[in-house]
Amino acid sequence: MEDIFNICIVDDDEIYKFTVLKTLESLKLNKKVKVFSDGDEAFNFLLENLNNKKILPDVILLDINMPIMDGFQFMEEFIKIKPRVGKKITIYMVSSSVDPYDLNKAKSISEISDYIIKPINADELRKILRNLKAKNDTSI
Repeated sequence: MEDIFNICIVDDDEIYKFTVLKTLESLKLNKKVKVFSDGDEAFNFLLENLNNKKILPDVILLDINMPIMDGFQFMEEFIKIKPRVGKKITIYMVSSSVDPYDLNKAKSISEISDYIIKPINADELRKILRNLKAKNDTSI
């Protein structure tokens, strides 16, 4: 059976979320996608499912600028619970910000795998999932 990717999109931009969902559909991969409008919703989801490997995301596409809890606040809270999370989660900061402060701050957080400038395209998503699958010793 092919691996199922659990993908989590955390972003308040409805157009961006729609675009990413359509792009993921075009990749024709076995996946489950959860979408959250702010970091607080996503963080609460993680807390409720700390040991449920089938539901926890394999990868999170995390925006910076969101209401309630932004991407950096999410990362602060995630780092606190990371030892209790039941699986490895790969996190990509995906933002329209080109501010050097945001870029440097994201790079200083070791739990963030990479910083991607929006819009994210099919090739970038394919590369992310290919890298994730390679870490799991399988191939796309």
